[in-house]
Amino acid sequence: MNPFAGFSFARWWSIVLKEFLQLLRDTVTVRMITVIPVMQMLLFGYAINTDPKHMTTAVITADHSEFTRSYIAAMQNSEYFDIVGELPNEEAGRAALAQGKVQFVLNIPANFTRDLLRGERPALLVEADATDPTATGLALAAVPQLVQSVASKDLTGPLAKFSGGLPAFDVQVHRLYNPEGVSNYNVVPGLMGVILSMTMVMMTGLAMTRERERGTMENLLATPVTPLEVMTGKIMPYILIGLIQSTIILLGARFVFHIPFAGGVMAIYLAALLFIAASLTVGITLSSIAQNQLQAMQLTMFYFLPNMLLSGFMFPFQGMPKWAQFIGNLMPLTYFNRLIRGILLKGNGWSDLWPSIWPLMIFTVIVMGIAVRFYRRTLD
Repeated sequence: MNPFAGFSFARWWSIVLKEFLQLLRDTVTVRMITVIPVMQMLLFGYAINTDPKHMTTAVITADHSEFTRSYIAAMQNSEYFDIVGELPNEEAGRAALAQGKVQFVLNIPANFTRDLLRGERPALLVEADATDPTATGLALAAVPQLVQSVASKDLTGPLAKFSGGLPAFDVQVHRLYNPEGVSNYNVVPGLMGVILSMTMVMMTGLAMTRERERGTMENLLATPVTPLEVMTGKIMPYILIGLIQSTIILLGARFVFHIPFAGGVMAIYLAALLFIAASLTVGITLSSIAQNQLQAMQLTMFYFLPNMLLSGFMFPFQGMPKWAQFIGNLMPLTYFNRLIRGILLKGNGWSDLWPSIWPLMIFTVIVMGIAVRFYRRTLD
């Protein structure tokens, strides 16, 4: 049988025109066709960097001399380190690393210059937040090489005898929280946020549009319920689903990938609950804006891509330019990654977690307010 028998080019062309017209009427789809490729090119071309530079570094110094100043300047000139300030003691340095305020801490001990001039080969200490081995690997590899540049600059004349043979001083590196540099320790906790973000936003993103397409939205709008009651009522079942997913991921992280649980289980579930609530409000908001399930799916992908790429899950957050970090700091996944990695790998307490908790709470309240506003518009 000839499949082209009776084929009419005119009828075929009318169907093509009909599909084009329907597509053009769907403004969300038309925008996604152009926006998503442009967004991906910008993110991968400008924001993503696997060799991060200018990472925040603090200094704890008990010895001020031309040698210590030269080493600090050499770190700054290497472009890997950005000296952001001085800390009073080691406790402040550990707190700054735990809270993610800095990536490195340089500790210069007392009597460093005296021991150097005596030829006793003193040591500097560089502590690194090594939860993400990719972010710190190249920078830490450059640390010992800076010794020679300082020696060739400052150990001249009568001091030249200290620059030959062994290095005049040593630099010890402590990789905190992930000393073996196991990539799973960084990836698996972050994967928890990616899975929750994708499933929670997608499922709730289809909730309102499914009601609208099935024709049950009119019945729902006719009931004596407020917009806030509808929104919160719809997301409650998904909170339980999110907690079940979190439990499955945590069990896999502990018994399959052997992720260290340095923090408390209650803190983990509180962080997960806050992030689930934030993701569900995003899904409800998108479903209130979208006119059908296809638009809801497109808006979900538009939200999910920058959320995943700019949150520090796949690529080092410190390696991104400032404008990309600014956008990333508007994303809930960024704060959840800091929370879950801080709890599991660093054993952070509530004071260390609070800087990442309150942005999630504010994000949830603001997005829920947007969802309620758009819901009210559907009442017209």
